Amino acid sequence: MQAVTQRNGTPAELKPEMVTAIIDTREQTPVDLSPLRTSVQTLDLGDYSYIGGTHVCRIERKSLGDLLACVGRERERFDREVERLRAYETRAIVVESTWSELEAGQWRSKITPKAAIGSCLGWIAAGVPILMAGTHQRAGQYIARLLYTSARRGWREARQLVASVQQRSVTA
Repeated sequence: MQAVTQRNGTPAELKPEMVTAIIDTREQTPVDLSPLRTSVQTLDLGDYSYIGGTHVCRIERKSLGDLLACVGRERERFDREVERLRAYETRAIVVESTWSELEAGQWRSKITPKAAIGSCLGWIAAGVPILMAGTHQRAGQYIARLLYTSARRGWREARQLVASVQQRSVTA
């Protein structure tokens, strides 16, 4: 199937397979971001972004163990990361757990369910959404969709800008 193109030769719509996701080099258990393409690169913040969108999009992925460490011993460092994430238009922390699992507190840690939930709610209140994905696979699906949605928004804004400039040059 051939993509519909505009007069200037650019595709009329951005398809997911046209987006190249960036996976941070330090990401230890990367998620599957299909149907996006992927590239492993160093990001100064977060675990995921996309080529052409590193200035607008950063996604942090956490396993339950990672999240508990961020609530506990790594709290100061992670609070600084959360503060930096707020600068990005598209930002989120995607957690491979559920609110029910946090409430149950079935882990080997001194972190209480109340502290874990309170920290998550505090980060949300600070302006960084937390998506409880449940599983590693679903985290990948959510991250891929966030990256694509952010890229598509930027694509549409750029197309509108080009169309506006072309319209002005035609009427001038």
